[in-house]
Amino acid sequence: MIAVTVLLFLIIDPLGNLPIFMSMLKQLEPQRRRVVLIRELLMALIVMLIFLFVGEKILTFLNLRTETVSISGGIILFLIAIKMIFPSHEDSVRGLPAQEEPFLVPLAIPLVAGPSILATLILLSHQYKNKITQLVLALMIAWGLSVAILLMSNVFLRLLGKRGVSALERLMGLILVMLSTQMFLDGAREYLRF
Repeated sequence: MIAVTVLLFLIIDPLGNLPIFMSMLKQLEPQRRRVVLIRELLMALIVMLIFLFVGEKILTFLNLRTETVSISGGIILFLIAIKMIFPSHEDSVRGLPAQEEPFLVPLAIPLVAGPSILATLILLSHQYKNKITQLVLALMIAWGLSVAILLMSNVFLRLLGKRGVSALERLMGLILVMLSTQMFLDGAREYLRF
């Protein structure tokens, strides 16, 4: 469960999303910023829980094998990890026009509940069919840690500075490279057994 929690936390990537959240919400008053942030994070959680519970049915409906999802999930996570390690200036998101609040997109989806976390949740729900309670708990812990970090964004940015946040995101990207490689290799090993 600890490994799954760490994996989900790394994919949600609250430290990497920190500067984006700050730039998107900078025009709002501090009190309203907190409300919007909590609303977006709750919507992301609902989407992630839906994918966790319906993931097995999605696989069955699409006639996909676990190995396929594992290999493709590993590739997606690897690409995301590479972007975390080697960010480009094109990836940065600009702030919204004055007085406009984000709603669902882009903060809840795809920044928090992006394709990689949704694919991972589908894979986990298929691999651990009998451990759905533990998966929900792991998701809640990873989401809760992300909420705490994003709610304390001003403190983190002040303490770490832009360079510190960037270094931390690259470190998380490096760990995610290893996890994605393992996911890919597990899927390939299962595929080669047939």
